[in-house]
Amino acid sequence: MTITVKKLAEEDLAGAIAIWNEIVEDGEAFPQEELLTLDTGRAFFAEQSFTGVAYDSETGEMVGMYILHPNNVGRCGHICNASYAVKGTVRGKRVGEALVRHCLKMGKKLGFGVLQFNAVVAANERALRLYRKLGFTQLGVIPKGFRSKDGHFEDIIPHYIAL
Repeated sequence: MTITVKKLAEEDLAGAIAIWNEIVEDGEAFPQEELLTLDTGRAFFAEQSFTGVAYDSETGEMVGMYILHPNNVGRCGHICNASYAVKGTVRGKRVGEALVRHCLKMGKKLGFGVLQFNAVVAANERALRLYRKLGFTQLGVIPKGFRSKDGHFEDIIPHYIAL
């Protein structure tokens, strides 16, 4: 699989919403609980500093997406945050890595100095392995910081990397 990441365009919107909603519906990674509609998705993605979509260049299938935005304001506005969503049928095929690598470059291009993840769920072992591989620093553990869809609580592990 060869992955190409590009800026979200109107024709990508429905596919990006479907991939985003798959993660929200799973209830194991994103803090959001409400699914996006075409209208709310368009508005949500437009609010981001950048929304990227990943395609399998060989098949033309959209396989993932990410959002990038400031993590805070003012004196901490140089720190960005991102969320990544990979289509369930292609997990484990390095789509997430392509998204994160693209995001690191885009964050730097947009003038951010640090990328910080506030809430990596401890059970998300693939993400944790990837972040270690790419040189992120773990900041600690927040016990029971994430409520899963079934109501149980998982630890979250903040991370950061200088851009």
